[in-house]
Amino acid sequence: MKRQKLFSVLALLVVASLLLVACGAGAAPATEAPAEEVPAGEEAPAGDFVGDILDAGSCDYGGKVLSIEAVDRLTVQFNLCKPDPAFLAKIAFTPFGIQPKEWIASTGGTGELLERPIGTGPYMVSEWVRGDQVVFTRFDGYWGEAGPAQTAVLRWATEGAARLQELQAGTANFVTNISPDDYATVESDPNLVLIPQDNPNVFYIGFTNTFAPWDDVRVRQAVAMGIDRQRIVDNFYPPGSEVPHSFTPCGIPNGCEGEAWYDFDPEAARALLAEAGFPDGFDTSIYYRDVFRAYLPEPPLVAVEIQAQLRENLGINAQVVPMESGEFIELATTGALDGIHLLGWGADYPHITNFLDFHFGAGNPQLGTAHPEIYEVLQQASSIGDLAEAAPLYAQANNAIKELVPMVPVAHGSVAHAASASLGGAYYPPFGSNEFYRLDPGADTLVYVQNAEPISLYCADETDGESLRPCQQVVETLLDYATDSGDTVPELATACTPNDDSTVWVCTLRDGVKFHDGSDFDANDVVASFAAGLDASNPYHVGNTGSFDYFAYLWDALINAE
Repeated sequence: MKRQKLFSVLALLVVASLLLVACGAGAAPATEAPAEEVPAGEEAPAGDFVGDILDAGSCDYGGKVLSIEAVDRLTVQFNLCKPDPAFLAKIAFTPFGIQPKEWIASTGGTGELLERPIGTGPYMVSEWVRGDQVVFTRFDGYWGEAGPAQTAVLRWATEGAARLQELQAGTANFVTNISPDDYATVESDPNLVLIPQDNPNVFYIGFTNTFAPWDDVRVRQAVAMGIDRQRIVDNFYPPGSEVPHSFTPCGIPNGCEGEAWYDFDPEAARALLAEAGFPDGFDTSIYYRDVFRAYLPEPPLVAVEIQAQLRENLGINAQVVPMESGEFIELATTGALDGIHLLGWGADYPHITNFLDFHFGAGNPQLGTAHPEIYEVLQQASSIGDLAEAAPLYAQANNAIKELVPMVPVAHGSVAHAASASLGGAYYPPFGSNEFYRLDPGADTLVYVQNAEPISLYCADETDGESLRPCQQVVETLLDYATDSGDTVPELATACTPNDDSTVWVCTLRDGVKFHDGSDFDANDVVASFAAGLDASNPYHVGNTGSFDYFAYLWDALINAE
């Protein structure tokens, strides 16, 4: 509607200009149509399509994105401040999904947008019954292959035993994250199938260094040396899990460059703690959420184990504090927890930037004041596409992380899910989540049970895997990940091609795609979706928490952030 209005104004002005020329006023410069104010940024006329622009003005703000421009209805151009070797992998990531420009504006960037995303995906959100389930209905206008099931139901259960019982009872077709103790049960049941997932991940003990005594690096180093990580992996993780060499798993290129992490040495740890002024330890808290994750399969048991080790090895008295998932994520990621927090990370895409840049970037408050010894090196490394050339910088960054100990990497977990043997197409990708339309329950309804309830369904402003999964069914990205690798494949864009130095990426959009509200997908929807997340001054940059973490960390900084 806005485009039609603007075009009408433009047409009237062109006619007026021609009349002025005819009346002898031709010496005057051509009159430009007054641009209608659009939150995404400036507008540039191109035929009958008025393309929007998200324009940072310059690269002085420190981010990677200079501008995003709707060149024409089916072409979007990303102009970067520097090369980004992970560009394709990033734009395939769920938080960068595309919603209609008009829908984002009508919600003000929050409210109904958090409950009912409108995408182009194979399923639409029909109903979210808080505390119970999310119900999806197949979108018959979908541009791609239709899902076999008319209805998909997403439920959740915190306990691994409860999820398995649903599968055994036949009330669920697929359940996530089988407890390590239940692997044998699933494998011995002819009605069930165990589905391993090859997803790099890390579980870590985090400190926020703006709180004492975590502001003293000697205290953090003491904990790094005083925790027996091998004992935790041996006792609480399934076969195939590993004690980390570095924060990033070694399967990610350049992940394990540099020195290996500290050996378990409680005597040296106690000496460091005494040097820091705590010969008899101190009191603190261990915060966690009781949600089974691939990187942390037994949260309460591991929390108690760490509590015991801190007391036994370092004399530190820690209170174990379980928290509700949404509250924990919000407080942990904003750096508001004054003790230890137990958190982890599963790879979103197969590049080291996904692990290091997100956690140790300049603007991330989770671990307190960021360390320039780390983030300045990461910023330099993240613009180098050649793995061998970037390796020395990642060695330097990993060594700085070991020296400064913003967290302690504890485990790389092995993980498996389970499905009924009758579920057609059962799989689990190494990156991203199951896409429901690929699963055939042999009935009208697919029932999928995960670990926890989503926090919101506006995933531009979420980082939680339990939120990203339902978003992925509804809101599509420009590219997608292959079902068996981290390679990117076309989704809403048929291709994205770079210039010679990879600072300009031109994405050609798929024609004829409809949103769930019946509107047409075009380049302005891409600009508007990125603008709402990336531009802190955009009126629709509201979301659930307003932090838009993935935009801030993976693109180095938010535009117009104070």
